[in-house]
Amino acid sequence: MKIGITCYPVPGGSGVLATELGHQLAKRGHEVHFISHALPYRLDEFATNIYYHEVQVSTYPLFDYPPYTLSLASRMCEVARQVGLDVLHVHYAIPFAVAGHLAQGMMGDRAPKLVTTLHGTDITLVGADKSFFEITKYSIDISDRVTAVSNYLATKTRVEFGTQRPIDVVHNFVDTTRFYPQEAHACRSDLAPNGEKIVMHLSNFRPVKNITGVIQMFHRLTEDVPATLLLVGDGPESGAAMTLAQKLGIGERVRFMGNQQRVENLFSCADVFLLPSYYESFGLAALEAMACGVPVVAADVGGVSEVIENGVNGYLVGPDDYDGGGEKLKMLATDDSLHESFKNAALATVKNKFTAEHIVPLYEKVYLAG
Repeated sequence: MKIGITCYPVPGGSGVLATELGHQLAKRGHEVHFISHALPYRLDEFATNIYYHEVQVSTYPLFDYPPYTLSLASRMCEVARQVGLDVLHVHYAIPFAVAGHLAQGMMGDRAPKLVTTLHGTDITLVGADKSFFEITKYSIDISDRVTAVSNYLATKTRVEFGTQRPIDVVHNFVDTTRFYPQEAHACRSDLAPNGEKIVMHLSNFRPVKNITGVIQMFHRLTEDVPATLLLVGDGPESGAAMTLAQKLGIGERVRFMGNQQRVENLFSCADVFLLPSYYESFGLAALEAMACGVPVVAADVGGVSEVIENGVNGYLVGPDDYDGGGEKLKMLATDDSLHESFKNAALATVKNKFTAEHIVPLYEKVYLAG
């Protein structure tokens, strides 16, 4: 098939999943065309069967705000006509599904199928905003097929928007040829020169990711265990995290790593991954950590429990339960046999449920379904 993919090009779960899916589809012989205003995150090297089409956004002074949705729809139509797309697969309802629908309208009978994947905040934050509610509901209803990355999100969408349309649950996946247990990267000796335990957090540092909780739980751990915290990513809460770490007297234990393309190298250095978000529709970063054999302490919110089985392959706590989160970190950091048990269970979970071999064929079925 010839598949067009549109996603936000910045770091985040929806962009990561879209890019990884594109890579996997290309490996399976499909022709994949990314359509976006910037090169998507993790589309950082040449790959056979993958093409990129930039969306040019008008800067005409009449527009206070550039009409990106219209520019995107026009570009989708152009690409679809030029290469003969079979499917337009958009990741995030707003504004991509609307743009895809406009592109279909311009193409008439020759239009590709429109598949919309819901990732979470497009429903719970953006879509729930009253100024976007009706257009989000419309974008769901007019898509030819709709998928959601967790059962939780599919149910949430039906309840929030009162839609009765079918929503296929297709979980996120991880590329186990890239994310797998490996010997600690050379950077570990620099990050923990005295054998400190390493806790890692990866996100886009938005308020929903609860960076305050990350710092507070890590602080509880350092009261008893020498440790270093790796904060991977960047975003609006970075400054607040740095300020809080200094206030708690652990500033020298916290390393801000910024956005990283090869995060698997950092996972190979970590002992525990920490994700105390206020909301996660699935928890893709946690899944990548598990694939690398890193146990996870995460907040029991959204669809996280579809990935992490509490007390088996990770721990689930309340997002503001700083003491509880710190205690779980301490248990995994100090009990080698417990850590090994959780590591093995996490690897088994990934292998049995969340590999590309399990998930990508489900997307192919969605593309082919009537």
